[in-house]
Amino acid sequence: MKLSHLISATALAVSLMFTAQAHNHEAKADIVDTAVAAGNFSTLVTAVKAAGLVDTLKSDGPFTVFAPNDAAFAKIPAADLNTLIADKDALTKVLTYHVVAGKVMAADVVKLNSAKTVQGQELAITVKDGKVYVDGAQVIATDIVTSNGVIHVLESVIMPK
Repeated sequence: MKLSHLISATALAVSLMFTAQAHNHEAKADIVDTAVAAGNFSTLVTAVKAAGLVDTLKSDGPFTVFAPNDAAFAKIPAADLNTLIADKDALTKVLTYHVVAGKVMAADVVKLNSAKTVQGQELAITVKDGKVYVDGAQVIATDIVTSNGVIHVLESVIMPK
């Protein structure tokens, strides 16, 4: 299966802002700075700060982050999201469930059935009708290369079991 078939029209729209970054394999910005610069990960960045994970995600890594965008977080009722952000332990478990150690590019992700998160649990990875899903959340943009790993964008927030 060609990687180009994995990116839907929606993913293309989301990834346009990352075009230069995604094709630059000598990326200068780390995962956190890339997310901040993108402008559509403000909730994720706020959550990463609240959980005290900024230094970790700015470290050498490498990491693969399955990053929910702001639209993904907007699917969570505001009261539930506020409660989660206020609970540092629960928030850390959710955020680290979105991170895999190592740099796993999309061409490799599609060959996997699962991936172990830094939180400790396994993510289920499936490919259906040319689309990639991580724990049921569709990957809508791939291979946003950073200086310390790669970001793949999710259309929903995934929760540990």
